[in-house]
Amino acid sequence: MRHSAIGTPEQLRDPNYMPPLWSAVPLGIQHVLAMFVANVTPAIIVAGAAGFGFGSNSPDFPELLYLIQMSMLFAGVATLLQTLTVGPVGAALPIVQGTSFAFIPIMIPLVAGKGVDGLAALFTGVLIGGLFHAALGLVIGRIRFALPPLVTGLVVLMIGLALVKVGIEYAAGGVPLKAQGSDLYGSWASWSAALVVIVVTLGLKFFARGMLSISAVLVGIAAGYVYCLVTGKLPVGAITGSWSQAAAFALPMPFRYGFEISVAAVIGFCLMAFVSAVETVGDVSGITKGGAGREATDREIEGATYADGVGTAVAGIFGGLPNTSFSQNVGLIAMTGVMSRHVVTIGAVFLILCGLVPKIGALIRTIPIEVLGGGVIVMFGMVVAAGISMLSDVSWNRRNMVVFAVALSVGLGLQLEAMGTAPGGVDALQHLPETLRVLGASGILPAAVIAIVLNLILPRELAEEATEEVSGGLRGHGTGLRNR
Repeated sequence: MRHSAIGTPEQLRDPNYMPPLWSAVPLGIQHVLAMFVANVTPAIIVAGAAGFGFGSNSPDFPELLYLIQMSMLFAGVATLLQTLTVGPVGAALPIVQGTSFAFIPIMIPLVAGKGVDGLAALFTGVLIGGLFHAALGLVIGRIRFALPPLVTGLVVLMIGLALVKVGIEYAAGGVPLKAQGSDLYGSWASWSAALVVIVVTLGLKFFARGMLSISAVLVGIAAGYVYCLVTGKLPVGAITGSWSQAAAFALPMPFRYGFEISVAAVIGFCLMAFVSAVETVGDVSGITKGGAGREATDREIEGATYADGVGTAVAGIFGGLPNTSFSQNVGLIAMTGVMSRHVVTIGAVFLILCGLVPKIGALIRTIPIEVLGGGVIVMFGMVVAAGISMLSDVSWNRRNMVVFAVALSVGLGLQLEAMGTAPGGVDALQHLPETLRVLGASGILPAAVIAIVLNLILPRELAEEATEEVSGGLRGHGTGLRNR
């Protein structure tokens, strides 16, 4: 599609420009395709952690559909806040919002094995955390000094490392099969479905162009879905059964799961809001640089942060998970060169319509867990890679290496120790109050707190000292991608 047929270069760099509908609609849907799978995956992961049955005959089936439905609906609502704005809320930029992976390691301990009973505290935490996130808009410019790439890169890396285990478990057959000790767990039937997704995704990402490349994960999952149908792993009856049991239209219900304040949930969501806010600031800067060739204004950064928080708080009221800006859509704007916020508004409307139709969620639910595993292995691996990319901007002197080493060792160590603890068994944090135990088990928050504190208090003089004694002679002078 040639830009000359859509508008002049000046128009394409203008967020307020509306391209012709024949081009705006497919461009808007393209934004949805780029984020669709990543947007609904956290809801499926949280449902699995809570112990929801994925079969259409399961008593939890309606709740699973509802969580998927809310992921789509409130991603659309939060995106509209960014593009259309409400007072100071929103950046008036083409920012696509979606369910955040960053909060998954915080949410899983809150709901693990509790079924529906764990959701009241979870969504109350989402609501309060969202309000706190919105309040960060007042001070976001003044707290960024405490969150340099050394800290944010470490946190993103930790998020990815916490999630990769989930991807492998899904690809091998899912946690229920693992818990049963089933021979089907890790079988070739499971791995082959995941491998189809990975191979197709990588093939399209690197050898295709345009829409196919952008939607590689979505197409890869579709290929895995077809593979499971052909091999009989996914019976046609499972699809028709899910479709018939889901309503054609349904509205969200406020406080569907009740209201319950959990100190661990509130603290966890509020602390992770810092990371999400800084991520959004980076995405806003990426959009204005890539699409308009300029720096983001203070008004845009503040408005985007307000919208992040308000969108999350509203989602929490109705049973939706925390929202954040989606980085993959930032790259899409840079690639298409179309800066129009109205294009993204069209995509937001499409997401809202999907969220109001539970039958769409029912179809998503029929994706075999192994197929989803293939997709999330790629996505979660990209989260790790994103963290490493951010860390490449760090000057690796001895001071920064010490900060990173201590924070990573404690955070990752707690995370791995918690993962290896059998239900009802003891763990390294068993003597802490329950709130601190839940927060510490994620590993992410301890790592973030340690990195922030050490980065603020360690003397800068260490930055000039040699690194051999802590790195075995490997000097850390590279500044990574900044010089490439």
